[in-house]
Amino acid sequence: MKAASLLSLLLLWLPLDAAPFRVAPFSADVTVPMGHGMMGGLWKSKSVADPLLARGIVLLGGDKPVVFVSVDWCEIRNAAFDRWRLVLAEAAGTDPLRVMVSCIHQHDAPVADLEAQRMLEERKLAGSICDLEFHEKAVRAVAAAVREAMKTPRLVTHVGLGQAKVDRVASNRRYVLPDGKFSFGRGSASGKNVLAAGAPEGTVDPWLKTLSFWDGTNAIAALSGYATHPMSYYRTGDVSADFPGDARARRQKETPGCLQVYFSGASGNVTAGKYNDGARTNRAVLAGRLHDAMTRAWKETQRQPLQRVDFRSTTVRLEPRNHAGFTVEDLRGKLKPGIDPFQQCLAAMGLSWRARADAGHKIDVPVLDFGPAQLLLLPGESYVEYQLAAQQMRPDSFVLVAGYGECATGYVPTEKHWEEGDGNLGDWCWVHPGAEKPLLDAIRRVLVPVK
Repeated sequence: MKAASLLSLLLLWLPLDAAPFRVAPFSADVTVPMGHGMMGGLWKSKSVADPLLARGIVLLGGDKPVVFVSVDWCEIRNAAFDRWRLVLAEAAGTDPLRVMVSCIHQHDAPVADLEAQRMLEERKLAGSICDLEFHEKAVRAVAAAVREAMKTPRLVTHVGLGQAKVDRVASNRRYVLPDGKFSFGRGSASGKNVLAAGAPEGTVDPWLKTLSFWDGTNAIAALSGYATHPMSYYRTGDVSADFPGDARARRQKETPGCLQVYFSGASGNVTAGKYNDGARTNRAVLAGRLHDAMTRAWKETQRQPLQRVDFRSTTVRLEPRNHAGFTVEDLRGKLKPGIDPFQQCLAAMGLSWRARADAGHKIDVPVLDFGPAQLLLLPGESYVEYQLAAQQMRPDSFVLVAGYGECATGYVPTEKHWEEGDGNLGDWCWVHPGAEKPLLDAIRRVLVPVK
């Protein structure tokens, strides 16, 4: 037996608090049943194009285990977010604070908001956000996968850092019209709009970044993140992980011994709209471009000895939105028969968040620090400017940003977007203007700790 293999074998028998770092990769199916609400209840599922997965890792060897999981769901909000963290923490033997839950944000997938769903059911309204029984079943399935993975954690000797530019996928919603005015209407499928297709990409983060975990020269798990809305076409009733799921599946076939995990970066205002006209054939095209970047990032990966893992977290208070239509009175007024069911769902989600915020709830902003690299989790549909700002705060480091953490906020724009009249903020934004400074302050506190 080679000395390196013997060392690895011996280290696996050491107690957790004495052993080097180890990782337990896990995956579970979280596909919704037919007839389930999609994207918060705007339509219902009727078939499955491809399954929805929850994939992640448990990292051991620091003070306590840390869980990172990326879920093929649109959003996990409020009490549902709490439930995911609590149940996975119990499975991993750690604290809920150390469970980092991120959604990829596909729209042919569900939104989970337990209290909002209860509001609808108590009033016997037509709107339906999520199935409470299915949600609990899904969370417990992921917890079971975590427990199973924890039985055979793998030794980690190195982390790998790799990145590659993604070709012709992301574009900012905002673009300039011929008359010099701004449009914020470049959605996920805007390629038939010649002005949207012809305008520059705008503010995006062009880099896909991959953080990988290795035992010597053997890859164990790879976490790849890229900032764009993950939709090619949707609202068909076909449940799908869309083009990121396709790209991830291709990479998994190429690396059967290494779990491939994909997450969406801070991309509330970034879509594939410039390069996508919504044709069904474009799903494979966009998946191919994302897969190509994942492959190139892998080839560029440089391994470094893993010598430290620090987990830090801070909190941020984001004020609940109080514009007309978003006050408690206005939202309650929509929870009655005769109102459009999706408007009922939006109102219930708004009230669910408002109750937490008014009770003093603050949002956790965690980071997993490996020394040469940091993995930061941001809330909701944080705009890409926050991701770029985080990277600028650590310009000499490898900063990966996952978006869609605590999703109760909806969009988290900058002040500039409010001032310019971003039309996407008419709904699905439950935070009041003024979120930019406290969120940037929180990112700086956790990402650049005072020594």
